Amino acid sequence: MYCVRKVTDDLYWVGADDHRLARFENFHPIPRGISYNAYLLMDEKTVLFDTVDWSCCRQLMENLEHLLAGRPLDYLVIDHVEPDHGAAIREVLFLYPNVRIICSKMGAKFLNQFGFSDSERLETVADGNTRCFGKHEVQFFTAPMVHWPEVIVSFDQTNGVLFSADAFGSFSALDGKLFNDEVDYDRDWIDETRRYYTNIVGKYGPQVQDLLKKTCCLDIKMICPLHGLVWRSNLPYLMDKHDKWSRYEPEEEGVLIVWGSMYGDTENAAGILAQKLTERGITRTAVYDVSGTHVSYLIAETFRYSHLVLASVTYNMNIFPPMHGFLADMKGLNLQNRTVAFLEGGSWAVRSGTLMREEMGNLPNMRLLEGCVTVKSSLREEQLAELDALADRIADSMQG
Repeated sequence: MYCVRKVTDDLYWVGADDHRLARFENFHPIPRGISYNAYLLMDEKTVLFDTVDWSCCRQLMENLEHLLAGRPLDYLVIDHVEPDHGAAIREVLFLYPNVRIICSKMGAKFLNQFGFSDSERLETVADGNTRCFGKHEVQFFTAPMVHWPEVIVSFDQTNGVLFSADAFGSFSALDGKLFNDEVDYDRDWIDETRRYYTNIVGKYGPQVQDLLKKTCCLDIKMICPLHGLVWRSNLPYLMDKHDKWSRYEPEEEGVLIVWGSMYGDTENAAGILAQKLTERGITRTAVYDVSGTHVSYLIAETFRYSHLVLASVTYNMNIFPPMHGFLADMKGLNLQNRTVAFLEGGSWAVRSGTLMREEMGNLPNMRLLEGCVTVKSSLREEQLAELDALADRIADSMQG
Protein backbone atom coordinates (compact mmCIF):
# COMPACT_ATOMS: atom_id res chain seq x y z
CA MET A 1 0.00 0.00 0.00
CA TYR A 2 1.23 3.48 -0.88
CA CYS A 3 2.37 5.87 1.87
CA VAL A 4 2.90 9.43 0.64
CA ARG A 5 2.84 12.90 2.17
CA LYS A 6 2.15 16.26 0.52
CA VAL A 7 5.05 18.69 0.89
CA THR A 8 3.64 21.56 -1.18
CA ASP A 9 0.65 21.81 -3.53
CA ASP A 10 2.35 19.77 -6.24
CA LEU A 11 5.31 18.17 -4.44
CA TYR A 12 5.07 14.89 -2.54
CA TRP A 13 7.32 12.85 -0.28
CA VAL A 14 7.44 9.34 -1.74
CA GLY A 15 10.20 7.84 0.40
CA ALA A 16 10.15 5.20 3.12
CA ASP A 17 11.30 4.37 6.64
CA ASP A 18 13.58 1.45 7.40
CA HIS A 19 13.47 -0.02 10.91
CA ARG A 20 15.04 -3.34 9.95
CA LEU A 21 18.53 -2.05 9.24
CA ALA A 22 20.74 -2.34 12.33
CA ARG A 23 23.76 -0.34 11.15
CA PHE A 24 23.86 2.48 8.60
CA GLU A 25 26.69 1.86 6.09
CA ASN A 26 27.11 -1.39 8.04
CA PHE A 27 28.86 0.65 10.73
CA HIS A 28 26.77 3.25 12.57
CA PRO A 29 24.04 1.91 14.89
CA ILE A 30 20.58 3.26 14.07
CA PRO A 31 18.32 2.05 16.91
CA ARG A 32 15.59 4.45 15.75
CA GLY A 33 15.87 3.45 12.12
CA ILE A 34 16.50 5.66 9.08
CA SER A 35 14.39 7.34 6.43
CA TYR A 36 15.14 7.30 2.73
CA ASN A 37 13.56 10.40 1.26
CA ALA A 38 12.52 10.81 -2.36
CA TYR A 39 10.25 13.52 -3.76
CA LEU A 40 7.86 13.64 -6.73
CA LEU A 41 7.03 16.93 -8.46
CA MET A 42 3.75 16.90 -10.38
CA ASP A 43 4.21 19.71 -12.91
CA GLU A 44 3.59 19.71 -16.67
CA LYS A 45 6.46 17.24 -16.54
CA THR A 46 6.69 14.81 -13.66
CA VAL A 47 10.00 14.79 -11.85
CA LEU A 48 11.32 12.32 -9.27
CA PHE A 49 14.11 13.65 -7.08
CA ASP A 50 16.27 10.64 -6.14
CA THR A 51 15.22 7.12 -5.24
CA VAL A 52 15.67 4.90 -2.16
CA ASP A 53 17.65 1.96 -0.87
CA TRP A 54 16.81 -1.41 -2.39
CA SER A 55 15.16 -2.53 0.85
CA CYS A 56 12.46 0.12 0.32
CA CYS A 57 12.14 -0.15 -3.45
CA ARG A 58 8.67 -1.71 -3.40
CA GLN A 59 7.34 1.14 -1.25
CA LEU A 60 8.74 3.71 -3.67
CA MET A 61 7.15 1.95 -6.65
CA GLU A 62 3.74 1.80 -4.96
CA ASN A 63 3.99 5.47 -4.05
CA LEU A 64 4.85 6.47 -7.62
CA GLU A 65 2.13 4.32 -9.13
CA HIS A 66 -0.46 5.89 -6.84
CA LEU A 67 0.48 9.50 -7.51
CA LEU A 68 1.22 9.21 -11.21
CA ALA A 69 -2.06 7.34 -11.77
CA GLY A 70 -1.12 6.40 -15.32
CA ARG A 71 0.93 9.49 -16.14
CA PRO A 72 4.47 8.87 -17.36
CA LEU A 73 7.47 9.72 -15.24
CA ASP A 74 9.34 12.26 -17.35
CA TYR A 75 12.49 13.01 -15.34
CA LEU A 76 14.61 11.48 -12.61
CA VAL A 77 16.97 13.95 -10.93
CA ILE A 78 19.83 12.14 -9.21
CA ASP A 79 21.40 14.42 -6.65
CA HIS A 80 23.41 11.59 -5.10
CA VAL A 81 24.29 8.17 -6.55
CA GLU A 82 25.25 6.38 -3.32
CA PRO A 83 23.33 3.07 -3.13
CA ASP A 84 21.16 4.06 -0.18
CA HIS A 85 19.59 6.53 -2.62
CA GLY A 86 20.47 5.04 -5.99
CA ALA A 87 19.79 1.34 -5.57
CA ALA A 88 16.22 1.63 -6.90
CA ILE A 89 17.25 3.51 -10.06
CA ARG A 90 17.29 0.33 -12.14
CA GLU A 91 13.69 -0.49 -11.17
CA VAL A 92 12.55 3.06 -11.97
CA LEU A 93 14.15 2.81 -15.41
CA PHE A 94 12.52 -0.56 -15.99
CA LEU A 95 8.99 0.59 -15.09
CA TYR A 96 9.32 4.00 -16.74
CA PRO A 97 11.39 3.32 -19.88
CA ASN A 98 11.06 6.85 -21.28
CA VAL A 99 12.26 8.69 -18.18
CA ARG A 100 15.25 10.99 -18.66
CA ILE A 101 17.99 11.23 -16.04
CA ILE A 102 19.52 14.50 -14.83
CA CYS A 103 22.75 14.32 -12.82
CA SER A 104 26.24 15.76 -12.62
CA LYS A 105 29.02 14.70 -14.96
CA MET A 106 30.66 12.78 -12.13
CA GLY A 107 27.27 11.30 -11.30
CA ALA A 108 27.06 9.92 -14.85
CA LYS A 109 30.46 8.29 -14.34
CA PHE A 110 29.32 6.68 -11.10
CA LEU A 111 26.09 5.48 -12.70
CA ASN A 112 28.17 3.71 -15.30
CA GLN A 113 30.29 2.13 -12.57
CA PHE A 114 27.11 0.85 -10.91
CA GLY A 115 25.96 -0.65 -14.20
CA PHE A 116 23.60 2.02 -15.58
CA SER A 117 25.05 2.53 -19.04
CA ASP A 118 22.13 3.99 -21.04
CA SER A 119 23.74 7.31 -21.97
CA GLU A 120 21.02 8.25 -24.46
CA ARG A 121 18.56 9.15 -21.71
CA LEU A 122 21.15 11.00 -19.64
CA GLU A 123 21.50 14.78 -19.24
CA THR A 124 24.35 16.20 -17.20
CA VAL A 125 24.21 19.58 -15.48
CA ALA A 126 26.92 21.89 -14.23
CA ASP A 127 26.95 24.49 -11.47
CA GLY A 128 24.17 27.02 -11.98
CA ASN A 129 22.38 25.22 -14.85
CA THR A 130 18.58 25.30 -14.86
CA ARG A 131 15.80 23.09 -16.21
CA CYS A 132 12.15 24.07 -16.64
CA PHE A 133 9.49 21.43 -16.01
CA GLY A 134 6.42 23.64 -16.56
CA LYS A 135 5.79 26.32 -13.98
CA HIS A 136 8.71 25.06 -11.91
CA GLU A 137 12.24 26.07 -12.83
CA VAL A 138 14.97 24.18 -10.99
CA GLN A 139 18.56 25.34 -10.63
CA PHE A 140 21.38 22.92 -9.91
CA PHE A 141 24.47 23.51 -7.79
CA THR A 142 27.44 21.18 -7.49
CA ALA A 143 28.31 20.14 -3.95
CA PRO A 144 31.38 17.93 -4.36
CA MET A 145 32.41 15.97 -1.26
CA VAL A 146 29.19 16.66 0.62
CA HIS A 147 29.89 13.84 1.03
CA TRP A 148 30.63 12.17 -2.34
CA PRO A 149 32.33 13.90 -5.27
CA GLU A 150 29.32 13.69 -7.63
CA VAL A 151 26.74 15.39 -5.40
CA ILE A 152 24.47 18.16 -6.63
CA VAL A 153 21.69 20.00 -4.84
CA SER A 154 18.57 21.16 -6.68
CA PHE A 155 16.80 24.44 -5.93
CA ASP A 156 13.25 24.98 -7.12
CA GLN A 157 13.16 28.69 -7.89
CA THR A 158 9.36 28.62 -8.09
CA ASN A 159 8.51 27.41 -4.59
CA GLY A 160 11.82 27.89 -2.75
CA VAL A 161 12.43 24.19 -2.07
CA LEU A 162 16.05 23.06 -1.76
CA PHE A 163 16.60 19.36 -2.43
CA SER A 164 19.78 19.12 -0.39
CA ALA A 165 20.97 15.53 -0.99
CA ASP A 166 22.83 14.30 2.12
CA ALA A 167 23.30 17.83 3.47
CA PHE A 168 21.09 18.75 6.46
CA GLY A 169 20.14 15.11 7.00
CA SER A 170 19.74 12.98 10.11
CA PHE A 171 19.58 9.47 11.43
CA SER A 172 16.15 8.27 12.68
CA ALA A 173 13.03 7.14 10.87
CA LEU A 174 10.22 9.65 10.40
CA ASP A 175 7.43 7.48 11.81
CA GLY A 176 4.71 9.60 10.24
CA LYS A 177 6.15 13.01 11.15
CA LEU A 178 7.69 14.57 8.06
CA PHE A 179 8.22 18.21 9.06
CA ASN A 180 10.51 19.73 11.68
CA ASP A 181 7.62 21.59 13.33
CA GLU A 182 5.80 18.31 13.97
CA VAL A 183 8.39 17.09 16.49
CA ASP A 184 10.16 18.27 19.63
CA TYR A 185 13.40 18.71 17.75
CA ASP A 186 15.76 19.61 20.61
CA ARG A 187 14.47 16.71 22.66
CA ASP A 188 14.14 13.99 20.04
CA TRP A 189 16.21 14.87 16.96
CA ILE A 190 19.24 17.10 17.52
CA ASP A 191 21.47 14.31 18.86
CA GLU A 192 20.81 12.08 15.85
CA THR A 193 21.27 15.01 13.46
CA ARG A 194 24.61 15.82 15.07
CA ARG A 195 25.69 12.18 14.99
CA TYR A 196 24.70 11.91 11.33
CA TYR A 197 26.55 15.07 10.29
CA THR A 198 29.72 14.48 12.29
CA ASN A 199 30.19 10.87 11.21
CA ILE A 200 28.94 10.98 7.62
CA VAL A 201 29.85 14.48 6.46
CA GLY A 202 32.11 15.74 9.25
CA LYS A 203 35.41 15.29 7.45
CA TYR A 204 34.35 17.70 4.72
CA GLY A 205 33.79 20.91 6.66
CA PRO A 206 35.38 23.19 3.99
CA GLN A 207 33.15 21.68 1.32
CA VAL A 208 30.06 22.20 3.49
CA GLN A 209 31.14 25.81 3.94
CA ASP A 210 31.33 26.15 0.16
CA LEU A 211 27.78 24.82 -0.16
CA LEU A 212 26.52 27.19 2.54
CA LYS A 213 28.05 30.10 0.62
CA LYS A 214 26.40 28.98 -2.62
CA THR A 215 22.99 28.75 -1.02
CA CYS A 216 23.10 31.76 1.32
CA CYS A 217 21.71 34.11 -1.32
CA LEU A 218 18.87 31.80 -2.38
CA ASP A 219 15.36 32.45 -1.14
CA ILE A 220 15.06 29.05 0.53
CA LYS A 221 11.68 28.38 2.09
CA MET A 222 12.03 24.65 2.65
CA ILE A 223 14.85 22.10 2.86
CA CYS A 224 14.19 18.55 1.67
CA PRO A 225 17.13 16.27 2.58
CA LEU A 226 17.56 12.63 1.63
CA HIS A 227 17.46 11.49 5.27
CA GLY A 228 15.43 12.90 8.12
CA LEU A 229 12.96 15.74 8.52
CA VAL A 230 11.83 18.26 5.93
CA TRP A 231 12.48 21.77 7.28
CA ARG A 232 9.77 24.35 6.63
CA SER A 233 10.34 26.63 9.64
CA ASN A 234 13.25 27.97 11.73
CA LEU A 235 15.75 27.37 8.92
CA PRO A 236 18.39 29.68 10.49
CA TYR A 237 18.61 27.28 13.46
CA LEU A 238 19.49 24.38 11.17
CA MET A 239 21.91 26.46 9.11
CA ASP A 240 23.66 27.74 12.24
CA LYS A 241 24.25 24.23 13.57
CA HIS A 242 25.77 23.11 10.28
CA ASP A 243 27.83 26.28 10.04
CA LYS A 244 29.34 25.62 13.49
CA TRP A 245 29.93 21.91 12.84
CA SER A 246 31.53 22.55 9.44
CA ARG A 247 33.87 25.17 10.94
CA TYR A 248 34.72 22.72 13.74
CA GLU A 249 33.57 25.18 16.35
CA PRO A 250 32.34 23.72 19.64
CA GLU A 251 28.59 23.76 19.98
CA GLU A 252 28.78 24.06 23.77
CA GLU A 253 31.31 25.06 26.43
CA GLY A 254 31.65 21.81 28.33
CA VAL A 255 33.85 18.80 29.02
CA LEU A 256 33.68 15.37 27.42
CA ILE A 257 35.52 12.68 29.40
CA VAL A 258 36.20 9.43 27.57
CA TRP A 259 37.88 6.66 29.55
CA GLY A 260 39.35 3.31 28.61
CA SER A 261 39.91 1.00 31.58
CA MET A 262 40.64 -2.72 31.98
CA TYR A 263 39.97 -3.29 35.69
CA GLY A 264 38.32 -0.07 36.79
CA ASP A 265 41.20 2.03 38.13
CA THR A 266 41.41 4.45 35.20
CA GLU A 267 37.62 4.60 35.23
CA ASN A 268 37.71 5.50 38.92
CA ALA A 269 40.12 8.38 38.31
CA ALA A 270 37.98 9.68 35.44
CA GLY A 271 34.89 9.62 37.65
CA ILE A 272 36.61 11.52 40.43
CA LEU A 273 37.79 14.12 37.91
CA ALA A 274 34.21 14.56 36.66
CA GLN A 275 33.09 15.13 40.25
CA LYS A 276 35.80 17.70 40.85
CA LEU A 277 34.80 19.58 37.68
CA THR A 278 31.21 19.71 38.94
CA GLU A 279 32.42 21.11 42.26
CA ARG A 280 34.03 23.92 40.26
CA GLY A 281 30.72 24.75 38.63
CA ILE A 282 31.38 22.89 35.37
CA THR A 283 28.15 20.92 35.05
CA ARG A 284 28.09 20.56 31.27
CA THR A 285 30.00 17.30 31.32
CA ALA A 286 29.55 13.91 29.69
CA VAL A 287 31.42 10.73 30.65
CA TYR A 288 31.71 7.69 28.38
CA ASP A 289 33.35 4.26 28.42
CA VAL A 290 35.26 4.00 25.14
CA SER A 291 34.82 0.20 25.17
CA GLY A 292 31.07 0.25 25.64
CA THR A 293 30.09 3.21 23.49
CA HIS A 294 29.99 3.06 19.71
CA VAL A 295 32.54 5.46 18.28
CA SER A 296 29.88 7.32 16.26
CA TYR A 297 28.36 8.59 19.52
CA LEU A 298 31.78 9.61 20.83
CA ILE A 299 32.57 11.52 17.63
CA ALA A 300 29.26 13.37 17.85
CA GLU A 301 30.07 14.41 21.41
CA THR A 302 33.56 15.62 20.51
CA PHE A 303 31.97 17.94 17.93
CA ARG A 304 29.56 19.11 20.61
CA TYR A 305 31.89 20.01 23.50
CA SER A 306 34.76 22.48 23.72
CA HIS A 307 36.96 20.37 26.03
CA LEU A 308 38.03 16.76 25.91
CA VAL A 309 39.66 14.58 28.57
CA LEU A 310 41.22 11.35 27.31
CA ALA A 311 41.80 8.80 30.07
CA SER A 312 43.40 5.58 28.88
CA VAL A 313 45.10 2.61 30.43
CA THR A 314 48.33 1.51 28.78
CA TYR A 315 47.92 -1.75 26.86
CA ASN A 316 50.96 -3.69 25.67
CA MET A 317 52.98 -0.47 25.95
CA ASN A 318 50.50 1.32 23.72
CA ILE A 319 47.17 3.12 23.88
CA PHE A 320 44.20 0.94 24.89
CA PRO A 321 42.92 -0.35 21.49
CA PRO A 322 39.37 1.05 21.70
CA MET A 323 40.81 4.45 22.66
CA HIS A 324 43.29 4.20 19.81
CA GLY A 325 40.41 3.60 17.43
CA PHE A 326 38.59 6.64 18.77
CA LEU A 327 41.67 8.81 18.19
CA ALA A 328 41.96 7.45 14.65
CA ASP A 329 38.33 8.39 13.95
CA MET A 330 38.90 11.90 15.25
CA LYS A 331 41.82 12.26 12.88
CA GLY A 332 39.88 10.74 9.98
CA LEU A 333 37.00 13.16 10.53
CA ASN A 334 39.28 16.20 10.74
CA LEU A 335 38.38 17.23 14.30
CA GLN A 336 40.08 20.45 15.41
CA ASN A 337 39.80 23.49 17.67
CA ARG A 338 39.45 21.65 20.98
CA THR A 339 41.19 21.84 24.36
CA VAL A 340 42.46 18.45 25.49
CA ALA A 341 43.68 17.04 28.83
CA PHE A 342 45.13 13.61 29.55
CA LEU A 343 45.02 10.91 32.20
CA GLU A 344 46.96 7.65 31.87
CA GLY A 345 46.97 4.34 33.71
CA GLY A 346 48.80 1.03 33.90
CA SER A 347 51.04 -1.06 36.12
CA TRP A 348 54.21 -1.16 34.07
CA ALA A 349 55.68 0.97 31.29
CA VAL A 350 52.85 3.50 31.63
CA ARG A 351 53.00 5.66 28.51
CA SER A 352 49.49 6.01 27.08
CA GLY A 353 49.35 9.70 28.05
CA THR A 354 52.50 10.51 26.10
CA LEU A 355 51.24 8.57 23.09
CA MET A 356 47.80 10.19 23.17
CA ARG A 357 49.40 13.63 23.38
CA GLU A 358 51.47 12.82 20.28
CA GLU A 359 48.34 11.66 18.41
CA MET A 360 46.31 14.73 19.34
CA GLY A 361 49.21 17.02 18.52
CA ASN A 362 48.85 15.93 14.91
CA LEU A 363 45.32 17.38 14.69
CA PRO A 364 44.89 21.02 13.65
CA ASN A 365 44.50 23.81 16.21
CA MET A 366 44.35 21.59 19.28
CA ARG A 367 45.21 23.14 22.64
CA LEU A 368 46.89 20.46 24.76
CA LEU A 369 46.88 21.22 28.47
CA GLU A 370 50.11 20.69 30.36
CA GLY A 371 50.56 17.76 32.71
CA CYS A 372 49.11 14.28 32.78
CA VAL A 373 47.77 12.42 35.81
CA THR A 374 49.37 8.97 35.97
CA VAL A 375 47.58 6.16 37.78
CA LYS A 376 49.99 3.32 38.54
CA SER A 377 47.85 0.28 39.25
CA SER A 378 45.42 2.25 41.45
CA LEU A 379 44.82 5.83 42.50
CA ARG A 380 46.47 6.85 45.77
CA GLU A 381 45.17 9.33 48.31
CA GLU A 382 48.00 11.77 47.69
CA GLN A 383 47.11 11.88 43.96
CA LEU A 384 43.78 13.57 44.61
CA ALA A 385 45.73 16.83 44.62
CA GLU A 386 46.89 16.04 41.06
CA LEU A 387 43.26 15.58 39.98
CA ASP A 388 42.42 18.86 41.71
CA ALA A 389 45.20 20.56 39.76
CA LEU A 390 44.00 19.04 36.49
CA ALA A 391 40.43 20.18 37.22
CA ASP A 392 41.78 23.67 37.93
CA ARG A 393 43.66 23.76 34.63
CA ILE A 394 40.55 22.72 32.75
CA ALA A 395 38.41 25.29 34.58
CA ASP A 396 40.99 28.04 33.95
CA SER A 397 41.14 27.18 30.24
CA MET A 398 37.35 27.55 30.00
CA GLN A 399 37.62 31.11 31.31
CA GLY A 400 39.91 32.22 28.53
